[in-house]
Parts: sequence; C-alpha cells; structure tokens
Amino acid sequence: MKKKSSGNYFILLPIVLITLLVFVPMVSGLLTSFKTGIPIDMQFSGLSNYKRMLSDTTFKKALFNTFAYLIFQVPLMLFLGLVFAQMLNDKKLKFRGFYRTALFLPSITSLVSYSLIMKSLFGQTGFVNKILLDFHLIDQAIPWLTHPIWAKVLIVIAITWRWTGYNMIFYISGLQNIDPEIYEAADIDGASKIQQFFSISIPNLKPVILFTTITSTIGTLQLFDEVQNITKGGPANSTITLSQYIYNLSYKFTPNFGYAAAVSFVIVFFIVVLSIIQKRVIKED
Repeated sequence: MKKKSSGNYFILLPIVLITLLVFVPMVSGLLTSFKTGIPIDMQFSGLSNYKRMLSDTTFKKALFNTFAYLIFQVPLMLFLGLVFAQMLNDKKLKFRGFYRTALFLPSITSLVSYSLIMKSLFGQTGFVNKILLDFHLIDQAIPWLTHPIWAKVLIVIAITWRWTGYNMIFYISGLQNIDPEIYEAADIDGASKIQQFFSISIPNLKPVILFTTITSTIGTLQLFDEVQNITKGGPANSTITLSQYIYNLSYKFTPNFGYAAAVSFVIVFFIVVLSIIQKRVIKED
C-alpha cells in the first residue's frame, strides 16, 4: 500500500498542471462562448453566439473552405506519404537517407519562411508561372494569389508540400515492423509492387494510418499559418479558414471574444466527431 500511495505523488504534479493549464482554460473558454459584450464587461447571453453563426456568411464561407481543404488535401497528403514510404523503404534503393531527409525537411521549416517562399514562387511573375509558360503548358500566367479557386489550390499545394514528409516518417517506421518474409513470399507468388502495396503494406499500417489521419484532420481544421501568410484569407475571404476567422474576431476586428470562443468550439466539435468516425471506419475495415 505504501508503494502505491508513494507512486501517486509522482502523478500529482502533472495532474495539477494539466488541470490548471488545460481543463480550466477549456471550461473558461466554453463559458465565454455563452457571453457577449466588450471584453471587460461580458454578460451571459445564452445561445446567441451559436444562433448568430446560422446567419453569418463569413462563418459559413470559413467553414466551407476549411472542409474543402480537409476533403482534398488530407487524402492526397496521406496517400503521397504512403507511396513515398513504400518507395523509400526499399533496401535496394541508393541514397535512401538523402531522399528521406529531403522529404522530411519541409516539416521543420519555419512556417512564415516557407509561406513567403510559396507566395513568391506562385506569384504572377513567379518561378512556377515562368516554367509553365516556357514549356507552353499555359497561355497566360495563372493568378494563384488573386483567383478564388487557384488560391485554394495554392493553399492545398503548400500544406501538402510541408506535411507529406512528416507523415511519411510514421509510415516508414510502420513498414519496418512488417516481416520482410511476407514481401518475399508475395514476390515468389508473382505479386507486383502495386499489389503488395495495397494487399500487404496498407492493411498492416492501419493503426499508423488511423493516427496520421486523425492528427492531419486536427491540423487541417485548425489551419491558420499558411492562409494568413500566403493569401491573408483573400481574395474576398475565398481562402479564409475557421482559425483565421477566430483570429480576426479576436484581434483584427472589434474584439468579440464570446463569438470567437463559440467558433472555436465548433472546431472542437468537428474534431471529436470526425476522430470518432475515422476510428470506427478504420476498425471496421
């Protein structure tokens, strides 16, 4: 009994810190979402902030954009991560370490720096447009930063470039735990690399795929830096996300912490729901 009681003291401090730094602010934020008024004199107003969302066109646009990024970017990024992991797990491939490092480096690059680089590369007279024009793939420069659709495409490209290598590392770790004899047996049976990828690699990577899917979903629902630094949410809010809208409500416009907190908990709601759905879907498969 003494050993058990003494062990409890070791977890007492983390429990206290987590309660003070995580749960207390979380509950405080939830209570704030039911308040309106200026920051120094906020009053409880029930569900008024949540009702306001139903008629808020900017909120609806931010919600639509956030889910557009989620639907198109997350599957693309995870699939590319799986493909690169399969390729770079081949022991016969030379310079594997170099390729792995090159693909992983974007994920540790400064968010602001890489966003500014992307903005420069995809500018009206940037490197990307110049290459496309030189190879006669386009007739005129693509307005990556000023066209509503192309601006979204640019954001998807930027996020995919940054995080594909990050997820790839998890998949490589998972692939290294698969018995090589399974692949050898598949080779003997005449299975192609593509068949091995879909029939061996992916089924054995389900726990890792679940983890990366949930973390990528959470990251995309909280997307802020790329949009803020590359497009500022424009043109005409065509790339704005929920997180950027929360920032605008809190610091750019007249401070409205109550409504900003309510929008924040919309993100929390979708994170919880989508995480549960993803977990059940992968487990059923």
